[in-house]
Formats: sequence, structure tokens, C-alpha cells
Amino acid sequence: MPPKAKITKEMIIKAGFNIVRNEGKDSLNVRRVAAELDCSTQPIMYHYKTVDELQADIYAAADSFHTEYIMQPDSKTDNPMLSIGMNYIRFAHDEKFLFRFLFQSDKFQNISLTELIAGEGSEFLLKPLTRQTGLTMEQAREVFETLFVCVHGLASLLANNSIEYDEEHCIRLLSNTFTGIVGVVMKGEQI
Repeated sequence: MPPKAKITKEMIIKAGFNIVRNEGKDSLNVRRVAAELDCSTQPIMYHYKTVDELQADIYAAADSFHTEYIMQPDSKTDNPMLSIGMNYIRFAHDEKFLFRFLFQSDKFQNISLTELIAGEGSEFLLKPLTRQTGLTMEQAREVFETLFVCVHGLASLLANNSIEYDEEHCIRLLSNTFTGIVGVVMKGEQI
């Protein structure tokens, strides 16, 4: 009889990611992962002392997947901010369970919008915006915050099946929001 395949941490993360992606966070537990891997719960508990540790690694995998997804160039716009925004919206539409897992959990509890936007990774989004528009870094943050609220609002509505996906309408809304807020900020007006 051949020895059983060794269950690795990577295999567990991949199985958990697939469960969250296809069934949602509520389906994620040690027994479900074990069933996905066709093994007992022992290998999972060997690598993970708690379900929270397992969820953290699956969250990191989902976050990496999301980042790669939204950073793909969009052939429908030459504006990098609108490209990223539309990819974020498409992600919410195409990957509803992953979107909810990443952005509609208690992960960001007690964090302000300003802290969230100023967080890790915002610089790589803001620098191209300053080059594209001539805005200062502080002005770019203001533009990005406004655009983020619009993008995240649309994405949340789509991820929760509250609206139907209409790509042209989303592009128009984002373009109008972007153009409007850049104009307001460049004039030094208050939003």
C-alpha cells in the first residue's frame, strides 16, 4: 500500500482559498478543509493551532490574488486610476465571496477611512496620480479618497447582489467622479 501524500501548509491554504472563493467564509472550517483535501483534520491542526491562524493565511492569499487582479491593465481606459477602479469593481462582481471575505469582515474594524487609504501600498497608487494630474501628494490623497468611496460603494453593491453589473455605466460614473474631483481639488475648492 503506497504511503499517503503529505499534506503541506500550501495545500491547506489553497484548499481554504478555494472554499472561501466558491462557497464563502462561513463554509471555512477545519473539517471542510480536511474534506477538500480528502484527509483527516490532524494534518490541518498540525500546521494550524487555531482557525484564526488558518484564516489569516487564507486572507493573505486572497489579498495577493486581489492585488494581482486589480493591477492588470484595462484596455478600455488609458487612465491608471480608472483602470484600477474598474478592476476593483469587476473583482467584486466576479469574485463576490472573496470580496466579502477581504472587505466586509471585521478586519478593518475601528480604522478610519483616512487611515485605511494612507495605509500600506497607497504610495504606489498616489505617485502615478500626481504625475498624471500635476497634483501634490496631499491633493492626490484627497482625489484618491473620493474615488475610493465611489469605487468601493459600487463594488459593495455588486458583491451583495444589490445592483446589476453595467460596465459602461460604472466607467461613466468613475470617469465623472475622477474628472470632477480633480477639477475641484486643482481649483483649491472644498469638497
